[in-house]
Amino acid sequence: MRSYLHDQLRRFDHSPTALDGSPSISEIAADYVRMTGLRAAARGDGADSQAARSGMRAIRRDNQEQARISGAARLAHAVATSTPFAERLVHFWSNHFAVSVNKLPLASMAADYEFRAIRPHVMGNFAQLLRSAVGHPTMLVFLDQVRSAGPGSEAGLRVNRRRGAGALGLNENLARELMELHTLGVRTGYTQEDVTELARALTGWTVAGFARGRAARFAEGSPGETTFVPALHEPGVRTVMGRRYQDHGAEQAQAIIADLAGHPATARHIATKLAKHFISDDPPASAIARLERAFLGSGGHLPTVYAALVAEPEVWAAERTKFRNPWDWLVASLRAAGGEMLGGHAPLRLLGMLGQPLWRPGHPAGWSDSAEDWTSPGALLTRVEIANRLASGPGGRIDAVSRAREVLGDALRPATLDAIEASRSARGVGFALLLASPEFLRR
Repeated sequence: MRSYLHDQLRRFDHSPTALDGSPSISEIAADYVRMTGLRAAARGDGADSQAARSGMRAIRRDNQEQARISGAARLAHAVATSTPFAERLVHFWSNHFAVSVNKLPLASMAADYEFRAIRPHVMGNFAQLLRSAVGHPTMLVFLDQVRSAGPGSEAGLRVNRRRGAGALGLNENLARELMELHTLGVRTGYTQEDVTELARALTGWTVAGFARGRAARFAEGSPGETTFVPALHEPGVRTVMGRRYQDHGAEQAQAIIADLAGHPATARHIATKLAKHFISDDPPASAIARLERAFLGSGGHLPTVYAALVAEPEVWAAERTKFRNPWDWLVASLRAAGGEMLGGHAPLRLLGMLGQPLWRPGHPAGWSDSAEDWTSPGALLTRVEIANRLASGPGGRIDAVSRAREVLGDALRPATLDAIEASRSARGVGFALLLASPEFLRR
């Protein structure tokens, strides 16, 4: 099994054809620019304003449909892939660097972000992945970097002189989440002043076409392009966690991010999250330490960290202890059904029913990786209902006994096998029992 997983890491296709049809960020930005223009025209009650509102609705509708198509492609690929372990790593990192369409101005931005900022770098270096995720237009919009400007910058001084103090200023959201969620983790020695200093260094980084408020007029470039605007950058030397960074414009924030990527606290934070995701909700300290050493020893080379994870003895414990979240459970269920997908956007609706709608985490921290957040009586009942729905469709044609032995292997308990065998005469019941069994609910 270990060699099989290593082979998956070698064969992983970071840009599968099935996901290439989603709109690019430049196309999405062009829609947003059009919608922004229509919004101004929509004010009022005349025929022109009604036409503008209709145009805005059409753009939102088309964009949401594109997001659904991309989401369906993502799910179908996860079900059909020949490298499921590597594919899970994509979803792990997408959740680590979480964004939500609930806050994004256009829904299809999340697909572009995962397909083009996360997926291509999961087999590279963590610093490279961090730069790609944090610098992607979707993240800059999601965490309000497009609203941030240095109060002492050229633009800040000009606007605040005319509009009053505070009209243009810092937004610390990206800096805070970059340190707390993406790199160091909470309570790891940094202070509020470190967050503010990083936010000052990040000023100037924005997205053409998506910049908001009074900073928007300074953001030049092609719509959807991440760009550095010197007029928005807060001048001065920055000190973050005791280290000084000279003011070299765009390079100042990049230097800080590079140091955060290789910090020992970052290695510990990433090792802990990987261990919790792949081993258990409460992984042994020895497992975390080995992953941490692999991260630091390789300079953040992610395949080296994954290799240490695959070699970790606790991963191969006989008892399945890790409760599957809705995404993992639905993907596993559809794979158990032979990879046959339900029609239309039904699988995406099932994710919503299960409490994990696609690209809609309620917080920048992403979806929870703890069993307690997915095991309420109502949530378990929903899984039983969906198991029955799958069993009445593609699962009804499957020999549930053979499939149970195939997908559960040594983890299949005699009681579960007996229950599935006893239901042979009822079409689909055995398959539903398999999907709802305690062994299948865990991995």
